[in-house]
Amino acid sequence: MELQVVEHRLTDGEALELEPVPRVVYDVNADGAAYSTGSRAIKGPKHVLSFELTPKASDSALLGTSLALPIDEQRLIRCDRVDFPPGGVAYLHTHQGPGIRVLLHGSIRIETGGRSHDYGPFEAWFEPGPEPVFAAGSADEPTAFVRCMVLPAHLKGQRSIRYVRDEDADKPKPQRYTVFVDELLPEDP
Repeated sequence: MELQVVEHRLTDGEALELEPVPRVVYDVNADGAAYSTGSRAIKGPKHVLSFELTPKASDSALLGTSLALPIDEQRLIRCDRVDFPPGGVAYLHTHQGPGIRVLLHGSIRIETGGRSHDYGPFEAWFEPGPEPVFAAGSADEPTAFVRCMVLPAHLKGQRSIRYVRDEDADKPKPQRYTVFVDELLPEDP
């Protein structure tokens, strides 16, 4: 199974029919998201990010990655937005499942696996979940990204973040989270 994100920028009068796969469509301008498994029509003017679970990756995806998930465990799909004030950081942490993130505005530095990468608006990156990550938003402007994660079903309504260092768990967290979608996936997506 592939998790991918595809960006669609539709002009006024333009329409798009999306095939029936489990997906979350995030509307960039309306700052909202919806989950569906059936076919989906989108009409312009719209700017959307479609996070999709597909059998095969699309050539037009911003980013796609293969997921090897346990077949005997129910999963959910979560889409949320994370907002950092200027200078905000996410201390070294992990998540309980993989996901793709897309930066909406500002800039962000992601440090993981001994590497550091800076991302700008509408660039995407993948986090596998169990690998520790440190994130630093722009020093002089707000930063926000939207993400879609595939998580164990028992996390429905609960946070997936785990801090690597005990002392970081008690530090103030300047980031804000807005959850748009937290839905169980079909048994066989």
